[in-house]
Order: sequence, then C-alpha cells, then structure tokens
Amino acid sequence: MATDSKKYNTLIILFSVAIPLLVAVLFSVKIDVQLPVFLPPIYATINAFTAVFLMLAFWAIKNKKVRLHENLMKTAIIFSVLFLVLYLAYHMTSNSTKFGGEGTIKTVYFVILITHILLSVAVIPFVLITYVRAITNQVELHKKIARFTFPLWLYVAISGVVVYLMISPYYIV
Repeated sequence: MATDSKKYNTLIILFSVAIPLLVAVLFSVKIDVQLPVFLPPIYATINAFTAVFLMLAFWAIKNKKVRLHENLMKTAIIFSVLFLVLYLAYHMTSNSTKFGGEGTIKTVYFVILITHILLSVAVIPFVLITYVRAITNQVELHKKIARFTFPLWLYVAISGVVVYLMISPYYIV
C-alpha cells in the first residue's frame, strides 16, 4: 500500500502541476483552423452536466447508493476532462472575447471569473486525491477530503457556466 500511495502521490503532483502549465502554454498557442461548431455553449453545457453529476453523486452517497455514486463521480471526471479539451480547442483556434459590461456587473463578472480560474487550478489535486482515496478503499480519508473537494468542484463547474452566460452576449460568431 505504501508503494501504491507513493506512486499515486507522484502522479497527483505531476498532474496538479502539468495540467495548469499545459493549459497556460496551450492558451497562448493559436492554430489557424476554423472549427465546424461554436464551442463555448457546448463546453458550458458540459460544465453544467458536471455540476449535475456532482449533485447527483452527492445525493447517491447520502442515500447509501455507493455504486451509483462511483459511476456518477467517474462521469463527472470524464465531463471535466472533456470540458478542458474543448475549452483548449476553442482558445487555440479563436481570439479571446472581451467582457463588454460596465460598472458593477463588470466587477461581479471579474470576481466570478478570477475565483473560477484560481479554484479550477486549486481543485485539481483535491479531485485527484479524493479519487485515489476512493479507488484505494481509504473510505474515511476519502470522506474527509471529499467534504472540501465537493463544494470547490461544484463552484468551479457552476461558476464556469455563469461566466459563459455573462460573456455570451459579447461573442462574435
């Protein structure tokens, strides 16, 4: 078990550092390709589904439906990865959209955006540690960290949708 934990800890650190770095690097890469679809509403919908799967998984575990909880959590992880891939594809092929609101709404937008970005990076190790504790049957440790992971991840998923809804009037398609 100690060897497995060490292996997983190394992978968690690697992914927790590599994913944000990769996103930062790829965010600055521009590819001259026109995608056949407009991705922001698609990846915002995927983020919304992630939030729904997280809430359903929470309900499932509270109702002692462990297998359903496991499947819903795996689905939430898959949707988060899919979101990230589509998000990067969009930003590598399109120019960033500027928020056009003014005054208080602009402040609200940037507070939500900045907290969304910061917590989307911070939640990565939480999700990975929580998942590893689940698959290695460390149930009590899993529960302890899941109390923090769940609200962080849910906030990231929901705030991503809110950011999209707030900036969507300013997209030029």
